[in-house]
Amino acid sequence: MKTRKLGALEVPAIGLGCMGMTVAYGERDEPGSVKTIHRALDIGVTFLDTADAYGRGHNEELVGRALKGRRQEAILATKFGNVTTPEGKKAIRGAPEYVIEACEKSLLRLGTEVIDLYYVHRIDPDVPIEDTVGAMQTLVEQGKIRHIGLSEAAPATIRRAHAVHPVTAVQTEYSLWTRDAEAEVLPACRELGIGFVAYSPLGRGFLSGTIPSRESLIENDRRRAHPRYSEENIAKNTPLVEGLKPIAEELGVTPAQVAIAWLLSRGEDIVPIPGTKKVKWLEENVAATEIRLPSAALERLDDIFRPGITAGDRYPPGGMK
Repeated sequence: MKTRKLGALEVPAIGLGCMGMTVAYGERDEPGSVKTIHRALDIGVTFLDTADAYGRGHNEELVGRALKGRRQEAILATKFGNVTTPEGKKAIRGAPEYVIEACEKSLLRLGTEVIDLYYVHRIDPDVPIEDTVGAMQTLVEQGKIRHIGLSEAAPATIRRAHAVHPVTAVQTEYSLWTRDAEAEVLPACRELGIGFVAYSPLGRGFLSGTIPSRESLIENDRRRAHPRYSEENIAKNTPLVEGLKPIAEELGVTPAQVAIAWLLSRGEDIVPIPGTKKVKWLEENVAATEIRLPSAALERLDDIFRPGITAGDRYPPGGMK
């Protein structure tokens, strides 16, 4: 497996997003998910991404079980700060004492003594980022985490955090149909020497060309609440995927592989983390690391997926806030 650098952290060129193994997308398949994590380790996809918010800790527990006896093979990333209260309300917590508490709980669920990359999942507007990162620095000094990351942070926040302690990676949604990060976030990361982790590199599955309609999603699939997955916006966005398919056919690969190869072509400091709970799709995604898109294909993709062309926000109003 080819590798890339996120700041000082060397990782495989592609990671594995584990969220969908527990929540959001389709039915759970925990035995299949564990098998997929094991296969990922076998083929060099050692960079695993989870969070305490995914299933209220259940996803971390699943990853921890899968890594039992194989922890030393993995580069383990998790996140804190995205909270669901007992009443079911969403909240963001970045207070120093909470950072310490959340880390201890994640270590226990993951069955490990150290987290390789620990992210602030969302930035608490009521707590200075310096205070949040200061607590994370304490965790580094205690040997409980190795590297610090931020998720969905603005450029000014990234700079302030980096001034307290080196930030290894910023994780933000980035794909052919979500190119917002190109304007300011990605340039800020490059200015500071921070790696970029691209989540939802397949547009939550849409860029695979396998979601023909909203009705193809099961009732409790979280994508049904996303604006881009309304019937109206699916109709508007489907031509984008239809434009992707001929390029894939000409290259003898799948649309998903083209989407991942495009992301990899955007810079050696970008690491996509497509999520799946099936070995078949894992192996397909990994094969994309060997694809080098011709310049003509890159130009066609840029023409089809122009920034701002996608219909609908990437999250519901609460998520965008």
